[in-house]
Amino acid sequence: MTIRLAWDTETPPGIDGEALAAAGEAALAHGGSAGRLVDVVLVSDATLTELHSRFLGDDTPTDVMAFDLQDESDEVDGDEDDGPSAEVYVSVGCARRVALERGVTLQRELALYVVHGCLHLCGFDDHEDDERARMRAAEVAVLDALGYPRDERVHESDA
Repeated sequence: MTIRLAWDTETPPGIDGEALAAAGEAALAHGGSAGRLVDVVLVSDATLTELHSRFLGDDTPTDVMAFDLQDESDEVDGDEDDGPSAEVYVSVGCARRVALERGVTLQRELALYVVHGCLHLCGFDDHEDDERARMRAAEVAVLDALGYPRDERVHESDA
């Protein structure tokens, strides 16, 4: 397993952690980075907002942040003794709110955030329209492959 999942907040009932880890692994494979050891940490809104402020200078809440810890000279071999090559932080509170707004399950929304964070680690971005469209297409491809239902209300222009 190349995704190590950790909860730094209360685990919502009915959430399948193995499926979330599989979503991250599928995203890494889709992005050409299979085998990377990535720690995915599910956190509270407050924790992710603090990280957002500290590392990006933005004190507004966000849904997911990815940190690439891999030095360009590091090999990507998934060796746990060397520690993770990246960390992805996911806001459970944000996922809960957005899932309710969109009418999707919390499991699906959390999987989307894990996929999104892992795709960032593979070089996908979502700051420009063309990059965002490429990111959204990759998210849909990965979630479709895993059997998650599509969220028809999400459009390529959504942030």
